[in-house]
This record gives sequence, structure tokens and C-alpha cells, in this order.
Amino acid sequence: MSHHHINYIELAARDLVATEAFFTQVFNWQFTHYGPDYSAFSDSGLAGGFYKADLHAQASKGSALVVIYSTHLEKTQAAVEQAGGKISTAIFDFPGGRRFHFIEPSGNELAVWSQQ
Repeated sequence: MSHHHINYIELAARDLVATEAFFTQVFNWQFTHYGPDYSAFSDSGLAGGFYKADLHAQASKGSALVVIYSTHLEKTQAAVEQAGGKISTAIFDFPGGRRFHFIEPSGNELAVWSQQ
């Protein structure tokens, strides 16, 4: 393990069950439960977890934005919508690729990007 690299991320979740189901369905993340108020995820590129709270992360309010990579941006967007995610920013171009932002069932904003 490298010294001083980002190792883990934690996000609040109003509804741990719905959030876990969403990320399992769309991104195939795996979860480990640590009591009723915490669920850790893996197979996401960076390990992390969701803790039970009535808070949520929104970049427009100063929160960090978690960005997920996809090789098939439109397919991922369709999967997000099919699983109940809300698209908050439609696909747009930026230097180096394209991306969209979405809100997952507990209200956290994340983004997905692709080089294509």
C-alpha cells in the first residue's frame, strides 16, 4: 500500500437497503454489513462505505464528487435510470471525455464518465 493515497471513502445514506440495492444492480458492487447502520462496499475501484444518516452529498453544496468510470456511458446511464437513479446533469462533453451526474436513492450525487 502506498503512503498518503486515498484509501477509503464514506457517504451518508438515508436508506441503506435502497442504496445498496441500487449500487449492486447498476455497478455490481459487493457489500459487507457492519451492524444496522453501516455497509461497506468493494469491487468499486476504491473501497468505501455508507453510514446511516439523513444527510447527502451534493457537489453544488460543496461536497466532493465521486466519479465512476464507464466504457459504455449511455448503457450505464440507462442502468442508473432503470434502477431508480435520477439524472441530475445530462451527458456533456469536457476535455478528455464525456460524463453525466445522477442522484442515487439516498440523495447522494455521483457522476459517471467515459473517454468516448
